[in-house]
Amino acid sequence: MEAPVLVTGGTGTLGRLVVPRLQAAGREVRVLSRQHRELGMGIEAVTGDLATGEGIDAAVAGAGTIVHCAGTSKGDEVKTAHLVRAAKPAGTRHLVFISVVGADRVPQTGRLDRLLFGYFGNKLAAEAVVAGSGLPWTTLRATQFFDLMYLTVSWLARLPVAPAPAGIRFQPVDTGEVAERLVELALGPPSGLVPDLAGPRTYELADLLRGYLRATHRHRPILPVPVPGRAAGALRAGANLAPDRAVGRRTWEEFLDDRLRPAAQAGGSPA
Repeated sequence: MEAPVLVTGGTGTLGRLVVPRLQAAGREVRVLSRQHRELGMGIEAVTGDLATGEGIDAAVAGAGTIVHCAGTSKGDEVKTAHLVRAAKPAGTRHLVFISVVGADRVPQTGRLDRLLFGYFGNKLAAEAVVAGSGLPWTTLRATQFFDLMYLTVSWLARLPVAPAPAGIRFQPVDTGEVAERLVELALGPPSGLVPDLAGPRTYELADLLRGYLRATHRHRPILPVPVPGRAAGALRAGANLAPDRAVGRRTWEEFLDDRLRPAAQAGGSPA
């Protein structure tokens, strides 16, 4: 019997797509969550809190590989440190981490940088914990997921006037494609920092919003908003993009069509 794969954040946007792919590859899967959940046939649910470290020793016990998908807007460094501290004595053979393209290129020098774009610095700090853990590791940096961009534009579309940061482009990627790559990496040997994964096209947020408005037959004025700070300047220069790694196949337009079709067929309104 192969050792189980522990997935942190296994019920989140990315983790819930990683879990069935690991199962399809014939691996036993264990999912860590803060609250007890029934997760379906063949999935072992364990309860623990990465923020405090409570329950993590039991969660990692016997896990040969850990796919660390749990992530928030802040505190990833501490949570990853708690995970690593438990995983080292447990004999974990491979720690796989998901980070973000631009983590090492978006400055965090000012308070405004950290307030608006602290996610990049947060991920970079967690990367350092993984790389310095003493465990065999792999880190994948991906661009923003379609699902998360969808949450952003659907919220903006509810406003009378939709603000959009001027000049900042995104290269969003399909979450399922990221999950496929993570599983491929988890089933392979530890590889350190691997090449980035990015979607096939770049868009300004206003472009993503216009696509959503067209698809949902809505009309909203869009107000370009200049964003100050060094981090915003780096983003305008493309620090969060990976044009040489545009290996994602699915486009934003295809994602919208698939996401909105069930609501349209049912005669309802999109979220």
